[in-house]
Amino acid sequence: MSQKRDAQSSRGQRPSADKQKPTRQVLPPERLQKVLSRAGVGSRREVEAWIEAGRITVNKAIAVPGQKVTVDDHIFIDGKPVSIEAAQAPVRRVLMYNKPEGEVTTRNDPEGRPTVFDRLPRLKDQRWIAIGRLDINTTGLMLFTTDGELANRLMHPSYQVDREYAVRIFGEVDEAMTDRLLEGVLLDDGMASFSDISSAGGSGINHWFHVTLFEGRNREVRRLWESQGVKVSRLKRVRFGPAMLPSRLSMGRWEEMDQRGVDALSRAVGLDPLALPAKTPGEARTQRRQQRKKPSRGSGSYRKGGVFTRAEHKAEERQEKKGDARRKSPMGRRKAPKH
Repeated sequence: MSQKRDAQSSRGQRPSADKQKPTRQVLPPERLQKVLSRAGVGSRREVEAWIEAGRITVNKAIAVPGQKVTVDDHIFIDGKPVSIEAAQAPVRRVLMYNKPEGEVTTRNDPEGRPTVFDRLPRLKDQRWIAIGRLDINTTGLMLFTTDGELANRLMHPSYQVDREYAVRIFGEVDEAMTDRLLEGVLLDDGMASFSDISSAGGSGINHWFHVTLFEGRNREVRRLWESQGVKVSRLKRVRFGPAMLPSRLSMGRWEEMDQRGVDALSRAVGLDPLALPAKTPGEARTQRRQQRKKPSRGSGSYRKGGVFTRAEHKAEERQEKKGDARRKSPMGRRKAPKH
């Protein structure tokens, strides 16, 4: 009897179809630039430029603007295959980088100048996407992410993500001037204004200010001040949305943002939080070394709350004077070769 019941029981236990054939959830067709940015290949603007230049093919045909793709399409960039499986489950990592003067915001510079990507940690299957740009003479906070959608939203003016800068002005600044900069002035590419201006100390005709604006047009901070007949002699970004430049992060160093910081950036642009991927032991050791390193003198460190103190402004000025003295010193000049 027991053998018969066992046989009947075994005949009744049929494996479910789900266990026999695992299925995957495939997203509906989406625009090519959106899929590639979400997969961490590049920002939407970068991908759109690649499409216009004819660098991307889909199923052996040159991609066109507005084209939609699925995960089953075969995509190549410059003849190299690109996997968009990651677009279905994007990885959202964010780096904070304290950019020094002299680096350009590009991956490859035709003039051979150092770039902001040179010092960043290497990724195996993705790439770092710069969230906005800083010109070669501007220093301070830059953000990089593996999530193209996060990068696109943080850069897009419609999401109203503010940026804060510490700026040293050479020239007389009065209340009427700051009122004009807050109300708006006409630049070559349209109206522009600061949303906030606050004095941060200084002496003589060199004065520090903190300014905030909601967009990142090319050299916008410099052009706004120059429209009033004064000169920007130093410019540092100290905050991007909820992310502030940490005091421990010295010039030319990077630090990966923790879960709390990434979630704050995500919420600022209406994205649901994503869990950070687990770090390898090597990545964890590298990050601990970066966090233990003390900021160098005159590196432009900032205290909690984004406040650049008077003492730190003076340290910046002392460091700059030392550099000027070295450049002017006869010992620092090369002698002309004898013929």
